[in-house]
Amino acid sequence: MKPAELRPQALRDQRGEIRFYRREGGSRLAVAAASATNTALDQIERDPGIGSPTLGERLGISGLRTWRVAKFPLLWCYFERDDDLDVVRLLGQRQDLAAILGDEFAAN
Repeated sequence: MKPAELRPQALRDQRGEIRFYRREGGSRLAVAAASATNTALDQIERDPGIGSPTLGERLGISGLRTWRVAKFPLLWCYFERDDDLDVVRLLGQRQDLAAILGDEFAAN
């Protein structure tokens, strides 16, 4: 098991999604979104290789994996490191993922 280390932007993404679901659907939906995002993180901590490398390969971002949050159109984006998981973003599947991640990693 590898602990998930969320970058500040990933934490902001998660909080923003929970606020969005609270605003759009109320507290019950926000709690469900929070629980689902945490459950997805637990899954990748237990089995880091479970995430798909497809988006990272398409964008030329070596090692980037994604894992879908159950029942929500959200993806955790992360890198598996020797001792932990470097969680970089939580993004909505309807967002322009290529533009967001491409811009973020263009300087790296």
